[in-house]
Amino acid sequence: MTEAVIRNNTGIASVKDMRVLQDGPPPGGFAPVRFARRIPNKGPSADAIFLGAFGAFSWECTSALKEKKYAARRAILPVLQAEEDERFVKEWKSYLEEEARIMKNVPGWKVGENVFHAGRWMPPATGEIRPDIW
Repeated sequence: MTEAVIRNNTGIASVKDMRVLQDGPPPGGFAPVRFARRIPNKGPSADAIFLGAFGAFSWECTSALKEKKYAARRAILPVLQAEEDERFVKEWKSYLEEEARIMKNVPGWKVGENVFHAGRWMPPATGEIRPDIW
């Protein structure tokens, strides 16, 4: 696009005949230039750092408490198992006595024999054995 078309003056003979077109500021002026030092806000705030440190400390404390609790449970597990075994033997003896009393008139019945014949030993179920509801 030529200068004559831009200035809407098609009948000029020389460049010297062109009127002067000077650039100026836009209406209302230019926006102010920011020259002050502006440091960007990088990284987490002090609150975020505090909450993160508090959370990590709390997590560490709870995991240490859990480990202590599990260690205590592992320490008393043999004692609890021995008590359960003792209780089971006592209940099993009373169960066998009850079975012998109930099945005394059945020929060929062996007290305490497994009736399933699975071929492998299965641990007895924990909990109270109640022959009165069988």
